Amino acid sequence: MSDGAEATVTHGAAQDAFVVRVGGDIDHESAFRLEEALSLAHRAGPERTVVDLSGTGFADSSILHVLLEAQRAHRARGTLMVVCGPFGDIVRRLFDVTGTGGFFVLADSVGAALELPDPATGR
Repeated sequence: MSDGAEATVTHGAAQDAFVVRVGGDIDHESAFRLEEALSLAHRAGPERTVVDLSGTGFADSSILHVLLEAQRAHRARGTLMVVCGPFGDIVRRLFDVTGTGGFFVLADSVGAALELPDPATGR
């Protein structure tokens, strides 16, 4: 299960994108940090938001709920949200078991997420 690493969520700009980096363990007590960062990204209005889960050791359904709501908000606004790794086993399993992997645009790294063309615009 969790290794007890405290959740960290940081954010910044890169190549016309808002990048949110998640580290440590994200559960119902810490998911609000990700929710706040994604809300800020949505308000900032970048062309794309990149959510980097490569440093996430443990994640439960709380992170999934936050990501799903953010994805819906981005789609409603017509902006791209990319969730990237490399994903740890627990995060990958969360997407696989819930069948939600196909709902997101996934990438192997932040660099790959920044280079992906937006499926809606081709840019």
